[in-house]
Amino acid sequence: MCGILALLLAGPGSSTIPTPDGRATPNGPPPLYGQSSFDSPVSSQLHQNSLPPLPVTFPASLPPPALPTPVPSASQHAYQTSAHAAAEICEGLSLLQHRGQDACGIVTCGPGGRFYQTKGNGMVRDVFRDGEAVLEKLIGGMGIGHVRYPTAGSAAHSEAQPFYVNSPYGIVFAHNGNLINTAHLRYYLDHYAHRHINTDSDSELLLNILADTLQKTGKFRIDEDDIFRALGGLMQQCHGAYACVAMVAGFGIVAFRDPNGIRPVGWGRRLASKKGEPERWDYVMASESVVADAAGYQDWQDVKPGEAVIITRTAVSVRQVVPPRTFAPDIFEYVYLARPDSVIDGISVYRSRMAMGDYLAGEVERVMTKHKATVDVVIPVPDTSRVAALQCAQKMGIPFREGFVKNRYVGRTFIMPGQQQRQKNVRRKLNAMALEFSGKNVLLVDDSIVRGTTSKEIVQMARDAGAKRVYFASCAPPIRFSNVYGIDMPSRRELVAHGRSNQEISKAIGADLVVFQTLDDLVKSCGEINPSIERFECSVFTGEYVTGGVDEEYLQRLENLRNDKAKAKKPSLQGLPSSNVIGLHNESSSWEAPDEQLGLSNSAHPLHQTSPSLPAPPSVNGH
Repeated sequence: MCGILALLLAGPGSSTIPTPDGRATPNGPPPLYGQSSFDSPVSSQLHQNSLPPLPVTFPASLPPPALPTPVPSASQHAYQTSAHAAAEICEGLSLLQHRGQDACGIVTCGPGGRFYQTKGNGMVRDVFRDGEAVLEKLIGGMGIGHVRYPTAGSAAHSEAQPFYVNSPYGIVFAHNGNLINTAHLRYYLDHYAHRHINTDSDSELLLNILADTLQKTGKFRIDEDDIFRALGGLMQQCHGAYACVAMVAGFGIVAFRDPNGIRPVGWGRRLASKKGEPERWDYVMASESVVADAAGYQDWQDVKPGEAVIITRTAVSVRQVVPPRTFAPDIFEYVYLARPDSVIDGISVYRSRMAMGDYLAGEVERVMTKHKATVDVVIPVPDTSRVAALQCAQKMGIPFREGFVKNRYVGRTFIMPGQQQRQKNVRRKLNAMALEFSGKNVLLVDDSIVRGTTSKEIVQMARDAGAKRVYFASCAPPIRFSNVYGIDMPSRRELVAHGRSNQEISKAIGADLVVFQTLDDLVKSCGEINPSIERFECSVFTGEYVTGGVDEEYLQRLENLRNDKAKAKKPSLQGLPSSNVIGLHNESSSWEAPDEQLGLSNSAHPLHQTSPSLPAPPSVNGH
């Protein structure tokens, strides 16, 4: 689970905004996606017009490309803009902090196509703790950012994103999701593409697949068509969940989404020009719409499954690079991951949680009637479940009370690495008010029960505060299976519901009764808001994986690598601390010295510069 963000300031005007078929329109923004289904005639036309994938092999040698006449383009002049994207990217990452608290980073692109970066382990406020002193050194009106929680790879500093490769063209990359065919991709990159992979991160694999596919163009300069073809080739090779943003030096920003649309990403725009000036717009791409809302962007659109968006200084291009498969956004985004003020794939997260509370009330009443139990008060487990708990209480006609006070300066326990750390932080994060618990039959409402660590501690806190009976209701069904698409719940043995009945789960967390939302009701909570979405990714509840390719052998291998015990043993590799592993920028970077340029800086590689390159002049000695 991660958050991704890309920004381009002072970009093209309305005349270059594409219609859904990828053509520019002079009449303002295109219609919002979601107004028609993915099987519409427009979509069919997109599939027919999609560019074919690049060939797998090329001739052993290619003639050297002819050098172009060194005439700067409009986009090259635009890179001299005084606009600085870094501060706004930093603000956007703060709004996405809930998606990852392990590491974060920003890379910007300045004059001459040169990259500038700050990244490291820690939260946004830690990595950018010096504020303007750091951000003013991230030069350029174009950049991308990332907040990370490691679901693949490790928490090593070298795996903080965005990632970078200098060849071809200079690419910076950020990824949210998880690949399921990493062994195959690693073998291909090693044996056929001859690309060295330096970390365990599947994001590095994605970046190198993109770089390898672009390399096959053999061109001195690429255009949008080349990138669309490359992304089509990437989507044919990479299986799993991925929402990605990328930046090509001196060219523009890119967003794309896997063919099933499991992880979210969208984009919007904001008028940048003043009255009387040529029309220019700022553009943002982000995991959640809240980033656009907070910064005054409009016309928010979700990137469709199998679609890519390219924004340069002069044009916006949208194209379906592969036909979408079964559209199945991850339903856990609505249950827990996303902020309530976000709208993802046309579904308000807030309204979906209200619906979850309505449906949960009916299930709670059914279970309480069966067991002849009564509830005096409904208390939410802050913060995610508050909306659903309030709706549940209103539906049942039972008082709603805030019984727990949250310390907002402790991170989300669900995304903390290691069970011991999660357990220790529950009581640091919450404090129970005895006045609301003493002598009462309490219904605690939470978004879900995952490992049971937090739930067990919370139930005990309610009892310590004087509750007579403690019932526990979950807005989600029992989580019994691994998530392989980018959420850190990989080991089935670590899930409290795996192999247990509801009664056994109650005993495990110390509750008198446990009530789970039914899967049908959960799907209806989201699906009724946007009926065009016919299926959600619900594998953690059902064990059915929408992409295919996930069998028992794969799950067992994944669990052996990613359970809590394995993570505890992972920080060192043959006695070498993981912090010594070289990052993809080829020099050690940390927030102790954040104002560095990327290693292998683009100025040393003509292909990365904005202006066309000419042969180097001979040295004074004629050599």
